[in-house]
Amino acid sequence: MRIANWNVNSVRTRAERIISALERNDIDVLALQETKVSDDKFPYASFEAAGYEVAHVGYNQWNGVAIASRVGLDNVQDHFNRQPGYNKDPDAEQSLEARAVGATCGGVEIWSLYVPNGREIGDSHYDYKLKFLYELTNSVNPQIPQVFSGDFNIAPRDENVWDISAFEGKTHVTEPERAAFQMLLESGLTQITHEEPYSYWDYKGMRFQKNEGMLIDFQLVTPPMARRQAHAWVDTAEREGKGASDHTLVIADYDLHDLSLDEVR
Repeated sequence: MRIANWNVNSVRTRAERIISALERNDIDVLALQETKVSDDKFPYASFEAAGYEVAHVGYNQWNGVAIASRVGLDNVQDHFNRQPGYNKDPDAEQSLEARAVGATCGGVEIWSLYVPNGREIGDSHYDYKLKFLYELTNSVNPQIPQVFSGDFNIAPRDENVWDISAFEGKTHVTEPERAAFQMLLESGLTQITHEEPYSYWDYKGMRFQKNEGMLIDFQLVTPPMARRQAHAWVDTAEREGKGASDHTLVIADYDLHDLSLDEVR
């Protein structure tokens, strides 16, 4: 099974690019983030014409996550257990945002996740980010095949950014964020690795042309998937050209021919 994740930065703007990338990379399941559209405006027809079922969670023009699958789409979940909500007014209702969707695809539980950005150290959104990650650990079941994929908005190591000194006093590289990421790994997940160093290049400052990027998009998998992982790469070419998202696809192959029913929830 070939699984990919991609922060597309508006699914309606890039629907044709997404379908083209699905076909070019022969992807079985694609986890999308930052679709920036409500459920009723998602371009389902384009994906269905290409042979993919879609589960999407979108409440407005912000955030938004989806899973597109050609190997089945069952047990759809529009949030994970104990997923926190957010409102910058601490006394107001902390409503759930469109940041998580899960489904069973070909016997694998796959999650598309858009982890909160955090904005600034000390901001309430930063605390929300940490809580989101802490609570996500409760959904990890190391005994079954699971993939937690998406934009984690964290660079876990210094080498995951082009210049660590440029991030002094900023989010994405702080010790609490990295500790929260490490907690996910310690809950039973393995980070899928690849040769390409980055998955995101800011539009500003010609970051892509200078290869000043960040690795903040990941697939974290449970042991049944980790031992079946065959190859992974980043589709750097998709970041090129006019109209590209500032992120690109992280793609991984898993050999599931011997996946047993005992390993599937």
